[in-house]
Amino acid sequence: MAELPNCQTLLLEQVEGVLYVSLNRPESRNAMSLAMVEELRAVLAAVRSDRGVRALVLRGTDGHFCAGGDIKDMAGARAKGGDAYRDLNRAFGRLLEEAQEAPQVLVAVLEGAVLGGGFGLACVSDIAIAHQNAKFGLPETSLGILPAQIAPFVAKRIGLTQARRLALTAARFDGADALRLGLVHFCEGDDQALVDRLAECLQQVRQCAPDANAATKALLLATETEHLAGLLDRAAGQFAEAVLGSEGVEGTMAFVQKRKPKWAE
Repeated sequence: MAELPNCQTLLLEQVEGVLYVSLNRPESRNAMSLAMVEELRAVLAAVRSDRGVRALVLRGTDGHFCAGGDIKDMAGARAKGGDAYRDLNRAFGRLLEEAQEAPQVLVAVLEGAVLGGGFGLACVSDIAIAHQNAKFGLPETSLGILPAQIAPFVAKRIGLTQARRLALTAARFDGADALRLGLVHFCEGDDQALVDRLAECLQQVRQCAPDANAATKALLLATETEHLAGLLDRAAGQFAEAVLGSEGVEGTMAFVQKRKPKWAE
């Protein structure tokens, strides 16, 4: 089991192969400070090679996911000039990259405010579950700034046409609209339904072999950047390795013997 970092802005709990990561700055609706960004990056780095962690569940405390960037951090950077703003902004972009590329399944549970940086985190999740009353939006342009690190992930998630509309109007919308946009996979009407949907998704994740999941996620992400023929050549080699590897052998034997594979027990 990986050793997790000590965190001041996050609550961490590991249960049955799932690491629950709760953004914990309720006084600011879990606004994303630089400290929180660095702690999230440290958690992702700590579990990256730990296949005992099958899924990461990211959510917020006190009824909110994340209200965006911390205005106090931005105000503090003002005295340091443009370099400080650039470094602060880019650090969040690195977090989004690392979260998207995490080998574990990343599940976002979205309640309350899902704004700015919180919207960006939703866009890099593998599974997104929203409460119908959640409030989504990209408020940056209404503040005279731009969603610099978030924009590429939003466009990939919901398409350029919708991303342009939302970013250029700062429009707010609820969980039902997020489902229609394809931003989230599920929209639930109450707290218990949200809990039940999360449990169902995690049970489904546990049916899948951890190394196979990690390789499959990387393969899917690579479809956006790699030439098709080269990607298929590489994937064929990975398939052969998987068939002959421990998970492939165990999965095949479990199927023949009509039992669950070890990773699903």
